[in-house]
Amino acid sequence: MPKNSRSFDEILFGLPRAEQVLVKRLRTLILECIPKATEHIYDDADFPFYRHNKLICYIWPASVLWKEGRTSETQNEKGTALGFNQGYLMSNEEGTLLAEGRKQVYVMYFKSLKDLDEQQVRAWLFEAAMIDDQFANRLKGLIRKKLL
Repeated sequence: MPKNSRSFDEILFGLPRAEQVLVKRLRTLILECIPKATEHIYDDADFPFYRHNKLICYIWPASVLWKEGRTSETQNEKGTALGFNQGYLMSNEEGTLLAEGRKQVYVMYFKSLKDLDEQQVRAWLFEAAMIDDQFANRLKGLIRKKLL
C-alpha cells in the first residue's frame, strides 16, 4: 500500500452511518469469499481494492468522490458500488452486473444493506476469485513452456 494512502478505517469513519454498515458487510463478504485477496487503498482512490493475482474487485462507497469528474449526485443516486475488475469475463445472463459503457469493469450498486442479496454477491465473488486463479494458471503455463 502506498505510504500516503488512507486506511480502510479512516475512510469508513468518514462515511454516513448507514453506508458504514453496508461497506463493512461488503468487505466481510469479500474477505470471506476470497481469503487470498489482500486489501489495497491507492493514493488516487479513497476506496478499497482487493487483489490476488490481479485486481479482483473494489468497494466504492456512494459518498466517496473520485478525484476527477464524478459528481456526488451521480454516485449517491446509484449507491455504493461493488465493482469487478474482470467483470467482462463473468457470466451475467441476468444482467445484474452493469458495464455502463466500460469494456472490462462491471459493477452492481446497493443503496442500503437491505438491497444486498448476499447469496448473489457471494456467487459473484466466488466467480471473480476463480477468474483470478485462471490468470495465475496461465502464467504458470507460460513459465513452464519457456523452461522446456
